[in-house]
Amino acid sequence: MSFLIEQRVAVVTGGSSGIGLETVRLLLAEGARVAFCGRNAERLEAARAALADEFPGAELLAMSCDVLDEASCAAFAAAVEERFGGADMLIANAGQGYVAHYDDTPKEAWLAEANLKLFGVINPLNAFRGQLAASEIGSLTCVNSLLALQPEPHMIATSAARAALLNLTHSLAHELVDEGIRVNSILLGMVESGQWRRRFEARDDKSLGWEQWIAGIAAKRGIPMKRLGRPEEPARALVFLASPLASFTTGAALDVSGGFNHHL
Repeated sequence: MSFLIEQRVAVVTGGSSGIGLETVRLLLAEGARVAFCGRNAERLEAARAALADEFPGAELLAMSCDVLDEASCAAFAAAVEERFGGADMLIANAGQGYVAHYDDTPKEAWLAEANLKLFGVINPLNAFRGQLAASEIGSLTCVNSLLALQPEPHMIATSAARAALLNLTHSLAHELVDEGIRVNSILLGMVESGQWRRRFEARDDKSLGWEQWIAGIAAKRGIPMKRLGRPEEPARALVFLASPLASFTTGAALDVSGGFNHHL
């Protein structure tokens, strides 16, 4: 089934690796015109070059942008408007988390987590809001975490910030509905990443292969599907929510955790 986004313009923040990169790849495969950004210029160019090889002739814009900087987001939005005429879909992918219990979490970490999770969405939204409102399919889709509803004591600052983001996106869904902008999010569980690959390389038992090792992690954490998510799986959920296929869905938080949720 088509996502109905051929020739539509999609913007992805944090698009040079992981879930963001897989989201860009899926959007291009579906015929969308895509702009994506990241802070690491070298990684951004490597991703752009790889995507250009994989999708020859695709309309693609890669630009360095810091989502925590209003001027940087405004410049990115201006570049998208100049290149493509405006954006139809904004996918906000603010990543990373801070691992520490309460007593080990400094004030700066609380502030940094809240800043990243909230303004990592607010700044790009403010920059692209006019473009999204001008589109008949305008949407904002945010990458959030199951931590928003199921906090972990060893990630207390991130859990609190994720809950704040869930509250924000629900409010924005109602705030922006009259502008024709749908707002949704996904709630991630544990997903394969470069961090997990590095932990695998440093594993004690070298007899275990990747699949066996990752299955052990999933079993230890109690994930019913007995594995971690693959980056392309949340990417599919993001593209669905951003696309016209979800035209009557706003204010939703789609669980993408392999059944790791413990709430109704």
